[in-house]
Amino acid sequence: MNDASLLDAFIRAALAEDVGPGDHTTLACIPAKACGKAVLKIKAAGVLAGMEVAEAVFRYLDPETVFVPYKQDGEAMRPGEHAFEVAGRVHAILQGERLVLNCMQRMSGIATLTRQYTDRLQGYATRLLDTRKTTPNFRMLEKAAVKAGGGVNHRMGLYDLIMLKDNHIDYCGGITRAVRRVQEYLTANGLSLKIEVEARTPADVEEILAAGGVHRIMLDNFSPEQLSAAVRQIGGRTETEASGGITLDNLEAYAATGVDYISAGAVIHQAVSLDLSLKAAQ
Repeated sequence: MNDASLLDAFIRAALAEDVGPGDHTTLACIPAKACGKAVLKIKAAGVLAGMEVAEAVFRYLDPETVFVPYKQDGEAMRPGEHAFEVAGRVHAILQGERLVLNCMQRMSGIATLTRQYTDRLQGYATRLLDTRKTTPNFRMLEKAAVKAGGGVNHRMGLYDLIMLKDNHIDYCGGITRAVRRVQEYLTANGLSLKIEVEARTPADVEEILAAGGVHRIMLDNFSPEQLSAAVRQIGGRTETEASGGITLDNLEAYAATGVDYISAGAVIHQAVSLDLSLKAAQ
């Protein structure tokens, strides 16, 4: 994560949801000054993600926490291995336990599925993108997990890229009109955002190219054969992105077309959390 303040805000909100007015179980049976250790035990094979989040959670709860990593994000993990050891106040360990596990299990599942996709792209120039199909308020962590799995983050939100999709185009009254309005808006507001435009047909591709000033064309729901023809049609004048209906089974057929990027929301919304546990240690 690049923005420590955003991570801090996420942790604060997540702990407020979980701890609320107090962790009464811990308060009732553990002395406030008690110190201890715990280890994160890996119980499933996959790709690890979320180490930075785990350390940040424990340090938020106890600035004197000692966090010892045994693995790094993006590394393969196997059952029986330990990801890290944490030492500090027992109250902090117990209050942070579930938040750390929820984040790391989810992130490791995403990193693992992403790695399956990126492994199949080995030998092709095509790179894998994620999308905005993310869990509300968890996007920063989900996209960090995609990077750990070897994918590329597309855009973080609506603010860092102009992306004219079908609904924008239809509401605006057409591709050329939408592109012109965007260019005027960027100039008027002194913005230098890149422009991506969705194409649904070869005719759309021609209109986008004629409009000019577009950085990337997203070719939506094209078959591999249609995509190959569209990539030739574009001829390197803009970057190309394939989207829609792309799975692990047909991924290589799309990559073989020479498209620059393939976007797949599935690496986030179809990922399954992996089993991890945090256990007291001596």
